[in-house]
Amino acid sequence: MESTTNTSLENGLLTGKLVHLALPVRWTLVAQEGRGPAEIACTYDIHPHGARLLSSREVSIGDLVMVERGRNKAVCQVVWAADPTSPLRGQFTVQCVEAKTPWDDELRQIEEQYQPIILDGERGALTRGSNRPDPNRRRRPRFYVDGQAEVIDGLQHVEGVVQQISECGARIAAAEILQPGTDFRLMLNVFDVSVALKAQVKYLINNLGMGVEFQEIRRGDRPLLSYVLSKLRASRVEDFAEVEKAREPLAVAG
Repeated sequence: MESTTNTSLENGLLTGKLVHLALPVRWTLVAQEGRGPAEIACTYDIHPHGARLLSSREVSIGDLVMVERGRNKAVCQVVWAADPTSPLRGQFTVQCVEAKTPWDDELRQIEEQYQPIILDGERGALTRGSNRPDPNRRRRPRFYVDGQAEVIDGLQHVEGVVQQISECGARIAAAEILQPGTDFRLMLNVFDVSVALKAQVKYLINNLGMGVEFQEIRRGDRPLLSYVLSKLRASRVEDFAEVEKAREPLAVAG
């Protein structure tokens, strides 16, 4: 059974539990001459090693901050900050330097949640077992991307590379690939932004990669996916090479 309390921070990719939860916190910039003035912030999501926060004060990657919730506090480092011209302006991610976080109690009590992916202009959601008449048909623009992927199929964890991505799917290259019809959990990391999805393999690419379709997205991650896509619009994929379709029928997802 997959652990819900361990989080891998290698290369910034989060593979453990992350919960979308708004918690009020206080934070101060830890400067060499002492702490700066206290600021009020709100968490967007929390995980065993940090959180994504929203605050009116700007921070820089690498800054050390003291984050406090009630009597619990921890020194953290800023590892990501949103583009100030984007809809995510004011948001930044901190990684705790210490072993415990100020929200350990809340994290133990709440489970990670996923929501169906509903595309604007389409009547329904992408649900398990949905059929597409042509796996090459593009419902949304696809973009070239250089990111990381973690394919989680039960106890099996496979690292891969995200080559192309859209609002409803991705192309992933990996040393070990899953068969068409396989449902799995997918962790993406692009521009130091981590997004968790539940996906299904739709077709193989010369036995070296997979075309996957997103089924569900972790609650709170939809704005992050939109943020990533907005930064990739200049490199839209106009033409796709023909992909190798699976010879066997797609397995019916249970």
